[in-house]
Amino acid sequence: MIADLDTLLIALYVELTDQIIPSRGLARPGPGRPAAVTDAELVCLAVAQVLLRYDDERHWLRAAASRVGHLFPRLLEQSEYNARLKASAPLMEAALRWLAQVTPGSAERLRLMDATPVPCGQSVITARRSGLFGYAGYGYEASHSRWYWGAKLLLITTVDGTVTGFGLGNPKLVGERELARQMLTAQPANRPDADTAVITDKGLSGHGNQEFFTSLGLHLIRPARRDEPDPGVFPNWLRQRVEAIIWTLKNQLGLERHGGRVPAGLWTRIVQRLLALNAAIWHNWAIGAPVKRSLIAYDH
Repeated sequence: MIADLDTLLIALYVELTDQIIPSRGLARPGPGRPAAVTDAELVCLAVAQVLLRYDDERHWLRAAASRVGHLFPRLLEQSEYNARLKASAPLMEAALRWLAQVTPGSAERLRLMDATPVPCGQSVITARRSGLFGYAGYGYEASHSRWYWGAKLLLITTVDGTVTGFGLGNPKLVGERELARQMLTAQPANRPDADTAVITDKGLSGHGNQEFFTSLGLHLIRPARRDEPDPGVFPNWLRQRVEAIIWTLKNQLGLERHGGRVPAGLWTRIVQRLLALNAAIWHNWAIGAPVKRSLIAYDH
């Protein structure tokens, strides 16, 4: 296989059709004729949209015929594409978790955990009238010294960038520690294997939080706070690695330009971007690419 978008989409389509959809029992319900665009084709279109950096769905569907029309002779109108994409969120989540499991980097007993804001609006009027009211809230991003209105996304990744766990929370109602607890307990698929070292920042400090990770069989590794003795052994280069993974999601995959206006739309667009990242890394492993998180071969 070679590193180009066509090959990635074909490989992903085969994996969805032969492995992911049958194993998860995710079939499109309802009587009547089969859909002209199958669920596997829809997921591949969604991945292509993100990798080609089309944040707006109308813009994407106008360009899709010329960009990937040779692979997808049947396309959808914007309203149907939007509705079916939201309905396919469980399939996309199952696909990104499947790809994470079969990617060789996930076998390592090392995970990186970090949170990043997902802005959902810029004005006070938006915060008051948005359909995300209650799901999004005001939070403070210390790394950029700014306030934002939106949601907080907590990620668990491998060193090569594969997303193995994720959770979304309201930054006003749920702190980073509480979000980590909910993510690891409410959704077992997010939990790394026992004896895995989890590298985090100071946001997950605290004796109770250390005991929580120990109870799950995980080793929490974080930098020392100012009021703690610094052993001087924290791997700062790994913190830089997770920051680079988040940068890829935000700048190359458009995480902050998601365009979600309702809870289902926000969740779908986040899952869509995480799937695109996992699919690219999975394919780079399959073809032996030297840089597993590189997306250069797929964005044109």
